[in-house]
Amino acid sequence: MNTTGRLSAYAIGLVLIFGVAAGAGRAVGPDQTPAPAAAHSGAHAAPVAEQRLPGGLQIAQDGYRLSPVTTRLSTEAAQPFRFQVLGPDGEPVTGYTENHEKDLHLIVVRRDMSGYQHVHPVLGADGTWEVPLRVDTPGQYRVLADFQPAAAGGPLTLGVDVPAPGDYQPVALPQPAKTAEVDGYTVTLDGDLQGGALGFSVSRDGQPVTDLEPYLGARGHLVVLREGDLAYLHVHPTSETALAFAAEVPSPGAYRLYLDFQHAGTVRTAEFTLTTAGVMLPAAPTGHTGVTPPAAPTGHDADGHTHD
Repeated sequence: MNTTGRLSAYAIGLVLIFGVAAGAGRAVGPDQTPAPAAAHSGAHAAPVAEQRLPGGLQIAQDGYRLSPVTTRLSTEAAQPFRFQVLGPDGEPVTGYTENHEKDLHLIVVRRDMSGYQHVHPVLGADGTWEVPLRVDTPGQYRVLADFQPAAAGGPLTLGVDVPAPGDYQPVALPQPAKTAEVDGYTVTLDGDLQGGALGFSVSRDGQPVTDLEPYLGARGHLVVLREGDLAYLHVHPTSETALAFAAEVPSPGAYRLYLDFQHAGTVRTAEFTLTTAGVMLPAAPTGHTGVTPPAAPTGHDADGHTHD
């Protein structure tokens, strides 16, 4: 056989061999070997969108961390409460963007949502915040810092638990109501959480109070916390001349509203309970004497510090 004939025969043999192999492969089934991982091929999976939690649930977020220096609260004389906000480099943050006329708002409230305080600490040169603080009753308190670092793109709310040692007696969450009394003032709520529009009016001795003073750049300041985890809702004033706010509720549940308003140089706090549709609070047991709730603060001075 000449050279051309031998090459032709060899080629025909290869075709026959691969044809038999392909038939055997079809008889056995498709290849079950897993495809190589994307990381090995240089491809990357699409990033999963981050679901942002409500404020106050985390001690750290976006590289910033709330770091208490003081580890317990006092139920006797007011004691300095100190803390820092640590930045992505691990150092205390010293530059902040003003928000509602303050660089930082500190909310202190017991885990059963009683004993609410809204204060404004002073920032030291070393990045340590300090404010004199006293709570009325023992228990576990949630400390919420609402602030915006100068290097950050937006505000943050970080939270940490700090105890007040002693005999803790929990207080039941008050039932929903549209009016609240504080220091002789009657505050009436108009609106609900479903719509998200919340309006308030203030009266005294049956007469409307029409000369409320600006507080933190608005007619008032509203904080809304969710029962159970004390998630902090960002609430925005919607009017420069009225106590009107917009709130976005992240989930069904019961919420506690704390409205700060200023009149005659004193800041007072009216408190409300609201529930979303279909949520009912348990009624107090029949004959239950309960525990006397801690007395609400009689007010704040003009810089937001509570006083008796």
